[in-house]
Amino acid sequence: MLSKLVITAALLAAGSAAFAHDLSNIARTVPLQDGTSVYFFQDGKMAMEDKFGRSVSMSEGQAMVTRDGQQIRMAGNETARLACIRRMVTGGA
Repeated sequence: MLSKLVITAALLAAGSAAFAHDLSNIARTVPLQDGTSVYFFQDGKMAMEDKFGRSVSMSEGQAMVTRDGQQIRMAGNETARLACIRRMVTGGA
């Protein structure tokens, strides 16, 4: 029983360290015209957040317009990655 507890604790510690690393992987955030935001990760993939701070899914290659009028296309769909980062930032809420 104790060994199962130790193994579980070790796995949780390793998992949380991996998620903490994701915070530094955000290269930049770009606000869009409709109030949403797009997060660019270091590996070139992207994630989208609505105006209420929830991560939302977006199709690969879908066009988006930034606040300054530039058009960008979605590369990747890192919805779960962004949701995990948001949970960490807000303290698990």
